[in-house]
Amino acid sequence: MTDQQTVAEFVDTHDLETPPAYRLLDLVSEVGELAKDANTSTGYGDAPADLEIASDELGDALFALLALADSLETDATAALAESLEKYETRMNDAETPGSGE
Repeated sequence: MTDQQTVAEFVDTHDLETPPAYRLLDLVSEVGELAKDANTSTGYGDAPADLEIASDELGDALFALLALADSLETDATAALAESLEKYETRMNDAETPGSGE
């Protein structure tokens, strides 16, 4: 079972279905909590080496992202593979002399 399927089953079991727009808002909220952790732990950037992000907050953001993918009927694993391929192409293009012309 994939992580996306696990999240989908949890959402279904606990009757947490909601439209994708609300899933997106939840994701943005969770990412904001990551930013809050970063701001607080680093003294708003004064001590970047002191960065601390709670793992449960990362989990909340991941849950929200996987729930959004499921609500959009998008396979998160396939979307990640597509993204990695895109980044790989960009990296290869950047390493090829004359590729930016």
